[in-house]
Amino acid sequence: MTPERRTPAGRRVLGESRLSDKLATLGAAAAALSFTALLYTQLTPFNGVFGFVVIAWLSFLGFYALLVSFDEDGPAVRDRVAAAVVRSMGLLLIGVLAVIVVYTVARGWKALGHKNFLFEDMKLAGPRDPLTVGGIRHAIIGTLEQIGLALVVTVPLGLGCAVFLNEIRGRFSRFVRTIAEAMTALPSIVAGLFVYAMLIMGLGFGKSGFAASVALGVMMLPIIIRAADVVLRLVPGTLKEASLALGASRWRTAWHVVLPTARSGLTTAVILGTARGVGETSPVLLTAGFTAVTNANPFSGPQVSLPLQTFEAVKSPMPDMIARGFGTAAVLMVLVVVLFVLARLAGGRAPGRLTARQQRRRMRASARDVLRFQGRRR
Repeated sequence: MTPERRTPAGRRVLGESRLSDKLATLGAAAAALSFTALLYTQLTPFNGVFGFVVIAWLSFLGFYALLVSFDEDGPAVRDRVAAAVVRSMGLLLIGVLAVIVVYTVARGWKALGHKNFLFEDMKLAGPRDPLTVGGIRHAIIGTLEQIGLALVVTVPLGLGCAVFLNEIRGRFSRFVRTIAEAMTALPSIVAGLFVYAMLIMGLGFGKSGFAASVALGVMMLPIIIRAADVVLRLVPGTLKEASLALGASRWRTAWHVVLPTARSGLTTAVILGTARGVGETSPVLLTAGFTAVTNANPFSGPQVSLPLQTFEAVKSPMPDMIARGFGTAAVLMVLVVVLFVLARLAGGRAPGRLTARQQRRRMRASARDVLRFQGRRR
């Protein structure tokens, strides 16, 4: 008897979404909503939105596993359920973010609808004045100057320290890494008190935007160091070995090979540090004070920021001041998005992808190298 020929099973791509998977998801969602609604309205005295969402989600996972088990075996069912849990967590985070953004913009829309809100300060406006008077110009200027000064100091220090931790091995580098890891959990109020004691009380500097930028820099520096350190560790060692084998020094290898390769990740590290510093309130309150007028000089006099202006506005019992506070928070979110987009445009290209200007510069450098080699042959 000749054995039967078995045709090899086709390779299945796990990442693709099949029609049965979509139908199982829709069916499980409909069954979960129906079961939870029946449970809340007919069978039990439960009430509350949070409990409804939790029970519906757990019911969805159960019905989804049941529907998938009709077509798949045990490992595939567990894989599908795990993927559903991960995706639902992502949707939950996106939903929470959307609720925060929509709620903030809705509460501050009355203030955002006035042009003076962005181009005036609170010099002539009081808690009882309408929204047609006053604005947050002074807070926008203060935030931009404080974050700018902090980035000027923390970006070169943070990236340089990360390169040092990856290129120089030894007891001192381990000590520096330990200090950076410990500083990531430093409370913001402690950083503000440190700068207040050292600069303002110890050295005699008055409250100013510069002092606030120093406090923000203390908060941002360990975040940038740790994130950049992790990114630089991902650079393949073969690239550095090839550069060193061609005769390049360790400095040129780090500057021309390591940093360009990790450019996108280093941009993310700077973004994380900026996100930590741009929303801080307590260090700015301790080191920069509070003012209702525009102060464009960060080295002299009190200077307010957008988080501090929001904090002071929402404490007022007046509805117009509360609207100003939420409007200020909405402007802060827009400012953060703009800064992140600019950072991505500056360093978001993948390794090896050059702009047109960089390609022309490389072509000119190659032409000069050709002429130099021809001169050596002659």
